[in-house]
Amino acid sequence: MPSIFGEIRDFGEKFIVVSRVSSENRKYIPMGFFDKNSIVSDTCMAIPNGTLYNFGVLMSEMHMTWVKYVCGRLKSDFRYSKDIVYNNYPWPDNPTEKQIAIIEEKAQKVLDIRAQFPESSLADLYDPRTMPAELVKGHQELDKAVDLAYRPQPFPNEAKRMEFLFDLYEKYVGELFVKKSKRK
Repeated sequence: MPSIFGEIRDFGEKFIVVSRVSSENRKYIPMGFFDKNSIVSDTCMAIPNGTLYNFGVLMSEMHMTWVKYVCGRLKSDFRYSKDIVYNNYPWPDNPTEKQIAIIEEKAQKVLDIRAQFPESSLADLYDPRTMPAELVKGHQELDKAVDLAYRPQPFPNEAKRMEFLFDLYEKYVGELFVKKSKRK
């Protein structure tokens, strides 16, 4: 039965698709929502039941800073990995409902802007030479919303952003490596 696929996976009604390899020249790795009628090839990964909040954080400068420092490479392009990049990413620590709502609003705005260019692929939209000004502005608003979910003061540069992320990562995993004292 040649029409049957080797792997059939159920990622839910709606899921986020992330390309495994993306150009190092992009400011953001293009991601998008797909539905149960879509098939995810081996060149992509799916985040089951992904939300606008998940999408917003993953499409932010904060996440891309993490990607730049921990992601593997294929030649010099980003080689995204669920094990190294996604599963270890330090998400905001207890964001408020208001912060989540703002991230979702800004993420939807990015999707709405992308929809204004139906003839353009995600590769075209996220090409640094041709990225539409409206999309750049939409991402800047999303970046600010995501940053505020991490802390109230802005990050002055990428190094401070990365330092913050590694400190947060250490906080999250620190409890996993606490040595228990031996009983006598």
